[in-house]
Amino acid sequence: MKIDNPSLGAVRPEETRMPSGTIKRLVRDRGFGFIRDDGGQEWFFHRSSVQGSFDQLNEGQRVSFEEEPSAKGPRAGNVRGEAA
Repeated sequence: MKIDNPSLGAVRPEETRMPSGTIKRLVRDRGFGFIRDDGGQEWFFHRSSVQGSFDQLNEGQRVSFEEEPSAKGPRAGNVRGEAA
């Protein structure tokens, strides 16, 4: 946490940046896809985790997302298309 004014003790949470990447593959008929983040790791996502319309996402599109726990490997949640 960052302190805005040490004499007053005002504290605000540090700004957090959502991971981002590019949609590598979409499987529209099954409702899922994969994102490759800026570090090269691949993330699974399901249509239910997309903010907005899954049908408006395209391969190669930049997205931001949140990390979700998963026993099967990296999973992206709260997936949002980035403005061009």
